[in-house]
Amino acid sequence: MEVLNKEGIKPVGYFFNPNIHPFREYERRVEALGTVAEKYHLPVIWDKKGYDLDSWFTAIGENRNVHKRCPECYRIRLEAAAQQSLKQEIETFTTTLLYSRYQRHELITEMGREIAHRHGLKFWYHDFRQGWQKGIDMAIDSGIYRQPYCGCLFSERERYKKREKRLAQSLSDTQGG
Repeated sequence: MEVLNKEGIKPVGYFFNPNIHPFREYERRVEALGTVAEKYHLPVIWDKKGYDLDSWFTAIGENRNVHKRCPECYRIRLEAAAQQSLKQEIETFTTTLLYSRYQRHELITEMGREIAHRHGLKFWYHDFRQGWQKGIDMAIDSGIYRQPYCGCLFSERERYKKREKRLAQSLSDTQGG
C-alpha cells in the first residue's frame, strides 16, 4: 500500500483465488484482507463465486507438477483480475503475487503483460519483494494473519514433505526398521 500511495495510485483490491485449501485457510485470508482493507481504507471487490476450489481443479486438470500447475494458476488469477479491471473501467492492474519471494516473478510479469495487452489494459509492474520483511513485521505488529503457503492443496502437501519423511523414519526406528 505504501508503494502504491507513493506512486499516486489509488488501488482497488480484488479478492479472487480459487486454489485455496482448506476452507478455513480461505476464511483466514478473507478475514485478513478485510482487516487490511479497513486499516488502509482500501475498497475491495470480492469475487462472487467465493470458495470455488472445484473450478481450480478443473482448470489445472492433470497439471499437478509445480512447473505446470503454478503457471496455470497464475493465468487463471491474472485473467480474472484483467476481467474485473474491464468491468470496473480500470485501465491498469497488478497482483500481490509480485510480493512473494516464492512465486515465479518473471513468469507472472510476462503473463500479466500479455493478458493486459490482449484486453487493451496495462499491467503495472513493481518488485514488491523489496518490502517483504517490512510487510511481515507490519502484519505481525497489526495481528494480521499471514499465510504459510500459496494456498493450493499440492503446495500444502509439499511444505510437509520433510516432516513426513522424519515421521516415517521415526516410525521405522520405533518398529525396528
